[in-house]
Amino acid sequence: MRRLFSSFARGWPGASLLLMRLVAAIALVNQGISRLHSGDPIKAATLAILWIGLAVLLFVGLWTPVAGSLVALAEVWAAFSHAGDPWNCILLGTIGVALAVLSPGAWSVDARLFGWKRIEMRDWQS
Repeated sequence: MRRLFSSFARGWPGASLLLMRLVAAIALVNQGISRLHSGDPIKAATLAILWIGLAVLLFVGLWTPVAGSLVALAEVWAAFSHAGDPWNCILLGTIGVALAVLSPGAWSVDARLFGWKRIEMRDWQS
């Protein structure tokens, strides 16, 4: 992960990335729950598990490049395979791509696991 991102954004940029992750996660949970109530039960349950699993990964900021890419692929598939207005899928897919390309921000599990660590050296001569 450290090779993908030179730094994890802090301050207002980090807060905006957190907000993007939260909005995407809420939208994915909403889609997953709505898919459970429509169509074939096995297919709907599989899609709901996929979307809710991706929502959890984005919510906590774990494996964000992978989760964002999978969100983008799932939303492109949903936009072309389901009848109706595809703009929600396009918007959520765009947010997935943006999160995959940008870092998840400083308030994420990725930043805690893969961010730069600070090691303080003590003076041993005292």
